[in-house]
Amino acid sequence: MSFLFDQSFYEVKKNGLSPFQNMCAYLGGSAIQTVGDNPVTAYRQLVQQFAKGVDGTLLSPAEASSEANKVFFKAPVTASLSGLWPRLIGVLFKRVPKFGILLGYSYVTGEGGEPGFAAATAASILSAPFINPVRMIEKQQRAFMKTTGVEKPVMEILKESAAKYFVPLFRGTIPLMGHSMASAILGLVGQPRLQKWVQKEVGGSGFFSQSGTNLIASAVVSPIYVVVTNPLSRLEVIMQTNSIKGNAISTVEAVKEMGADMAKFGLTGVFRGQGIGIFKAIISLTLFHEGRMYLAKQFREYNKRNGYTPAAK
Repeated sequence: MSFLFDQSFYEVKKNGLSPFQNMCAYLGGSAIQTVGDNPVTAYRQLVQQFAKGVDGTLLSPAEASSEANKVFFKAPVTASLSGLWPRLIGVLFKRVPKFGILLGYSYVTGEGGEPGFAAATAASILSAPFINPVRMIEKQQRAFMKTTGVEKPVMEILKESAAKYFVPLFRGTIPLMGHSMASAILGLVGQPRLQKWVQKEVGGSGFFSQSGTNLIASAVVSPIYVVVTNPLSRLEVIMQTNSIKGNAISTVEAVKEMGADMAKFGLTGVFRGQGIGIFKAIISLTLFHEGRMYLAKQFREYNKRNGYTPAAK
């Protein structure tokens, strides 16, 4: 992350943006995405979390959805907003390391404007320790809404974690690395490249706007992304929603639990929340890239008005 202190990181390049402005556009797009998709994110977690009843027995996907519906209908506003503040704060704690490594890798290696797959891989692995505590707190906030009806206070979560030297905040880091890698490769790298292709092949007619091609690209990438990440997301939920005061669930134990679910309910047991996940991914990707492109456009216009954009040679 030392590139943040390099003066050239703040200089406007030929693409009309400085690397710093590009990073700010990514962070802004992420904040817009976070607010927009939070209700769907909360609902999906509950569908996956309620795979087990209070007595520990496995519930069918239909029963789990029914339990999630009960929580949402009982307190729709609370459920929809649950975990939002940790997620918004996490835009800095999670996204600065992830986007910083992603864009910094591209900057240092000279990849240019859009980051590549090597940058996405590096960002996924190196940013996981920064991202995981925020995801853990977010999930813990809504983990007990079924019994309490309210989200768990952040300070209470932190106090329980402090009693165990904050080690519980790193539960689920291993599946997160895989989840984050798929997210970076498909969402941050694949979607923009696909959108450029759609813009060229489909948008050339003028029938589809930039927003239209963005939505098409997100709709194509999202099902692939969800198929890859849904089992990993499920492992995270299993490992991060049990009580902090209790024993941690290891990755192996979480895999076994998911295996038992598959043995009882088939693939529907593994891919709980799949349809919701695809819907969420389309919303998330579209909002993120719309916000990112809008902010990048504002930065370019600002640089052009003030004469900061380098003259074309």
